[in-house]
Amino acid sequence: MKKMLVFVLVATWGCLFARAEDKPAVTVRIATFNIEDVRQEDVSRADNPRLKAIAEVIQRIGPNIIFLNEIAYDMPGAPGFKEGDQPGQNAARFVENYLSVAQAPGLTPIRYKAFMAPVNTGLFSGFDLDNDGKVTETYPAPPGTKPDGSPGAQTPGGRAFGNDCWGFGTFPGQYGMALLVDERLTIDEANVRTFQKLPWDYVTGNYLPTKPDGTPWFTEEEKALVRLSSKSHWDVPVKLPNGAELHVLASHPTPPVFDGPEDRNGKRNHDEIRFWMDYLSNDPYVVDDNAKYGGFGSDAPFVIVGDLNADPKKGDSFKNPIAKLMAARRVSREFTPKADVEVAGLEPTDTSMFKMRVDYVLPSKELKVTQGGVWRTLPGASGAGGKFPSDHFPVWVEVVVPAKK
Repeated sequence: MKKMLVFVLVATWGCLFARAEDKPAVTVRIATFNIEDVRQEDVSRADNPRLKAIAEVIQRIGPNIIFLNEIAYDMPGAPGFKEGDQPGQNAARFVENYLSVAQAPGLTPIRYKAFMAPVNTGLFSGFDLDNDGKVTETYPAPPGTKPDGSPGAQTPGGRAFGNDCWGFGTFPGQYGMALLVDERLTIDEANVRTFQKLPWDYVTGNYLPTKPDGTPWFTEEEKALVRLSSKSHWDVPVKLPNGAELHVLASHPTPPVFDGPEDRNGKRNHDEIRFWMDYLSNDPYVVDDNAKYGGFGSDAPFVIVGDLNADPKKGDSFKNPIAKLMAARRVSREFTPKADVEVAGLEPTDTSMFKMRVDYVLPSKELKVTQGGVWRTLPGASGAGGKFPSDHFPVWVEVVVPAKK
């Protein structure tokens, strides 16, 4: 009897030691969703029908991590921002007023932790960046939200202002970015790296635009200050329950259109996408907003997310930057998300209503992809009116993240 008791105790302790040393891998669902020009006036209320539909879609996907494109960064000078308010709270408002409330019977509310940081959109530069002969310093009040919850249209005055900003926006912070993680996960904010202010001219072999006569598009003063990111680039480390750390590399490059023969947006889009290749290869020009030089420099797993505004097979991209990124050494090419709901005129891989694949979740090679897709199922219970609540569809991928060694 005594021998049996000793055996049981030894076996039990051995099991405990094995668990401590061999933590299990964690399956994480990651998504990116361009929610199309969501503003502070929208997230500050709880009854915007379009945002209720967006929240319903997110709750049905149930991602552990989701990168939101086009949610305004609330900041001084922006519409609705009040003196004394803390900036960057719009994502938290969206969580509180929409995602933490079940948007349809049977759905589970999700209380995400939210991260936002400053962006370049609608941030006045002080220069005539579009070379139209004038510097537009102020913006008109943007038209309000429509009854169906969709954003007010751009105005000529708003566009003139946006064209002279570091990144296009008809008011400060428009088209911002946010990262949400579920309550089991932790954003390591002390080690987040942002590249909002990185000068475009720093990029090795950059494609700074030129005028049709071959002279530089930007003056020498402008060239020293013009920023690479139209919004920003973020490296956000997320700590998982098994001790692993997953780096979310997030950005939303400018569309490669809405310019002239100089193709300044196309060339900027190329270099914004190309930045992630330079970051992963530790190019010496890379310097973050805290003046820390150097790229990724880590063997930790990562995932590149965002509306990258480039399709590898069609569209107006300059020198096909997305194909280059997907062929990068550490980026996995084993899985392409596809839709299981047909929409007339769209291919299964198209992620936007304008018939292109522009939204991406690209895991690093050490992550095993178990499933994923392009979500096109219409929200039914939240008042969407029988249409999808954005001009983009969410892309989601589920990966297995091994425990930290």
